[in-house]
Amino acid sequence: MSDKIPVILLQKGIDSGDSYIKICNQENAPVICMNKDTGVKKRMPFKVMFEHNSRFWLQNKTWEYYIEIHEHEKILELVAEEDEEYKIPEQDPNEEISPDDIIKGFGQDYETIAAVAEPERILLITDGNDRLEKLIEKKPRDEDEITEALVDTVQITMLHNHASLMNAMSLSNEEAKKQTQGLVESTRQFVKTSSQLLSANIFNDDLMKTLVSKSNGTIIQHMIRVYLNGLAFLSYYNKTVSSSSMINKLRASFSTRYRKFYETLLPNLEPDDISLERVFLGGMRAIPDEDFYNWAAGFLMHDLGKAAAVEYHEGEDAYNRDIVIEHVKLGYDSIINKTNYPREVGLIAGYHHEYYGSPGGYGYYRTYLEQVKKNNPKSVQNYCIALELEPVIECEALAFFPAKVLEIIDVFDSVTDPSRKYRKAMTTKEALEMMLKEFIIKEQKIDLILFDIFAKFVSEMTLHQ
Repeated sequence: MSDKIPVILLQKGIDSGDSYIKICNQENAPVICMNKDTGVKKRMPFKVMFEHNSRFWLQNKTWEYYIEIHEHEKILELVAEEDEEYKIPEQDPNEEISPDDIIKGFGQDYETIAAVAEPERILLITDGNDRLEKLIEKKPRDEDEITEALVDTVQITMLHNHASLMNAMSLSNEEAKKQTQGLVESTRQFVKTSSQLLSANIFNDDLMKTLVSKSNGTIIQHMIRVYLNGLAFLSYYNKTVSSSSMINKLRASFSTRYRKFYETLLPNLEPDDISLERVFLGGMRAIPDEDFYNWAAGFLMHDLGKAAAVEYHEGEDAYNRDIVIEHVKLGYDSIINKTNYPREVGLIAGYHHEYYGSPGGYGYYRTYLEQVKKNNPKSVQNYCIALELEPVIECEALAFFPAKVLEIIDVFDSVTDPSRKYRKAMTTKEALEMMLKEFIIKEQKIDLILFDIFAKFVSEMTLHQ
């Protein structure tokens, strides 16, 4: 059928010999997984499942595993190249799965969620909040239970916000803000509760495994990871920056490690005038609770403008920069104009791909900055990053602190995601090396000091696993 993808049971290919498994692993073949109880279908890389369980296709009775015929044929050809005596078995392409059933984007439940009335959305988010509050009180804590609850409730909260904002786009700004007010209030309470529950070691494999099993949309998986890991990093930053030794170490190595990087970003200043306080307006300091929660809400909402059909940083279709840029504009516009979320939330959504003005970046701030400079040619930026909102709005600084943090976590997650279908996922070491080379040395996109703190954070979290 023209509207179907012809597939074959993975077991039938594996029955042809061990070489089939070897090539599937070598090529990281995409496997279509179908839950026999719920009918849920999703794609997963063979290598990821194989490393977790070398006989996954036999030992999980709840799932059936398929491979597309064209992938199956390619694997057989590669097997034949290795073994001249190998005979390609006859194929049975009668079993088919519609491409519409292959879950991506915001997941298969999104249409159902989009039909929910606004009062019910608020109730569902509140129920999720109550679930997390009970876990805060529970002693002793069960980290597996907490991780699963966070994944469940963050996903529900994100999807209801996205659906509400899409509905609100057809309303006037005043009407939309009235309609979404309850949603904003319940979400902000949820952010506070999830922030309090979050443990610093959420940045680990358990979260990834839970996401794979609980979420069936690629974009929503990415958003959940970025939100939870973003909170973990902000908590780590607060703990680390409170230590005077960290600040002293940065100052001691500033002239040799950092100054040259920031000289290019602040060309109007003399090199000797560029210091840690010039990079971070007012210096590096802990994030107050209210700012922490506002930034956390921004992390939660950062990709809600993304269309369900747009895969993150990869896809079968040619890269379309206009489509990718649109998610930043849509996210910013919907949050700023259609809700009463704090302005920081909208700016994080709209500024998280600015990349210090690099041609590879995009977002509202560069357009805004160009207009400011056009109106006032004498306007200069004497600071790189501001922790407060006003210096960013007044164009005193080049970037907003939470947006620069989000850029780093966003890129890191995209390249280490094991469910990537079109490129092999990088290891933590490979990802950090690539980011240093491509996003700092070749082009000044992400911030060097924040990157160094992030690399230390990832390293420490990995050691704790």
